[in-house]
Amino acid sequence: MCTAITYNTKNHYFGRNLDLEYSYKETVTITPRNYDFKFRKVKEITNHYAIIGMAYVSNDYPLYYDAINEKGLGMAGLNFPTNAFYNEEESTKDNIAPFEFIPWILSQCANIAEVKKLLEKINIAQIDFSSNLKASPLHWIIADKEKSITIESLQDGLKVYDNPVGVLTNNPTFDIHMFNLNNYMNLSIEEPINNFSKKLNFDTYSRGMGAIGLPGDLSSASRFVKATFTKMNSLSGDSESESISQFFHILNSVAQQRGCVHMGEDKYEITIYSSCCNMDKGIYYYTTYENSQITGIDMHKENLDGTKLINYDLIKGQQILMQN
Repeated sequence: MCTAITYNTKNHYFGRNLDLEYSYKETVTITPRNYDFKFRKVKEITNHYAIIGMAYVSNDYPLYYDAINEKGLGMAGLNFPTNAFYNEEESTKDNIAPFEFIPWILSQCANIAEVKKLLEKINIAQIDFSSNLKASPLHWIIADKEKSITIESLQDGLKVYDNPVGVLTNNPTFDIHMFNLNNYMNLSIEEPINNFSKKLNFDTYSRGMGAIGLPGDLSSASRFVKATFTKMNSLSGDSESESISQFFHILNSVAQQRGCVHMGEDKYEITIYSSCCNMDKGIYYYTTYENSQITGIDMHKENLDGTKLINYDLIKGQQILMQN
């Protein structure tokens, strides 16, 4: 499964954990402004905003998991099994395949207002990338520097939710995730107050007891609550180093370790990578399961007026600095 978040200090940040039991050999991929974006059912776009993100590139097409564009708009697709519903094609709509949704939005939109306008005529259609790459059941978080929304294509239509917490995980639907937060309004970063009974004396025997009841399991509902609590109470300095460090600490609070989620046979779900994008500067940072060192790639150090995809293989081996 996965967790995506936003985070603001002096700059604005967007990223996610990708939790799976396998990897598609994804790369950090930059799509320059003049790459020819071809779509299955709508007109191609030959000039557009430049994009940087994590993608599996197949037949020279970037299948983005998460990305930002040069205007500071970010988008990520997260697993949404049993709930995601893709429609038949509609003649009065822009029929967009699920794998095209991130490029379709990020190539054209600079902010959430423009996204919402484009969504008015979008139909997310049941179109596979290929016979070997079927359409994944997804829902999406989209964020600019000020706000975020969640998009879900359900059997009863396309839902566009304002996302005031800037967090998304997986099932259930986003409205249920938000309602579930009501169950945790008693959590606090402060020491707890005895509301149990005035007839009893309790011992605050440990720090952090104000957050007793905060979920710690790896289910998507629990990760949503924990990531939201951690993010909403998170404090850091506003330097780049402090900001991205705190961002990865938030994601690490809901990361998955090998051995804890068994997927059958010898397969275990792990956090394959974590990403953090500086939406103001166009820098994509990442860590991998085996490499906890933060690696960064700056889109503006590349030729963004080119026509060819630019790919960076992930540095997966652990990087250790020996001090003696």
